[in-house]
Amino acid sequence: MSDQRAYHLTQFYELLAQLERNLGDARRLSNCSGQMAWPQRGVYFFRETGEIRTDTGNGLRIVLVGTHALKAGAKATLWNRLSQHQGNAGGSGGSHRGSIFRLIVGAALIQRDGWVFPCWGQLNNASSVVRESERPMERAVCAAICNMPFLWLPVEDEPGPNSLRGYIERNSIGLLSNYRKTPIDSPSPGWLGKYSDRDRVRLSGLWNSNHVDDDYARYFWMLCSD
Repeated sequence: MSDQRAYHLTQFYELLAQLERNLGDARRLSNCSGQMAWPQRGVYFFRETGEIRTDTGNGLRIVLVGTHALKAGAKATLWNRLSQHQGNAGGSGGSHRGSIFRLIVGAALIQRDGWVFPCWGQLNNASSVVRESERPMERAVCAAICNMPFLWLPVEDEPGPNSLRGYIERNSIGLLSNYRKTPIDSPSPGWLGKYSDRDRVRLSGLWNSNHVDDDYARYFWMLCSD
């Protein structure tokens, strides 16, 4: 099974390389704004400097897959979601209460670097005093996330339970995840995610915690290869 998954991962990364060529290059959130050309809806794939593929070819491994607007009637756009992850490094720093990615990365930074933010992760009813005290941590999260190169796949389907974006997201995570599997493209010894308080992050090698124990549909990626 691990040999088959390695083969499928290699094919998956080859398709992402073609996507990168089609896009012109990867982007980093530090250089992005809402004035850039973005599709209304899509799936995004973040990589991380220092996280090298060791079993499926050359280049950086994917560390996060995400999408948005999966509930019927949802209005969020791709840039809406990316901007929540981006935050505002020069101002408030952003809010981990609007981005699970920011929350998980922040918790790992707190554990690794010995920060003390007792209200981090308390998502409801945080006072303005608490939010102000968290600004240094939010800025540290910006510095970590906004430096990660990412690709985006335009998928202009309607929000809802049968969204192709949701299908691509969960199958991509299932394929990439090492959670309770023979590891492929293992995280580096210094990967920040190893300090996560979530075993699903530590053991999967991804910043995702949903779908890491899912299987994946064989050749699902061919649905988005056109």
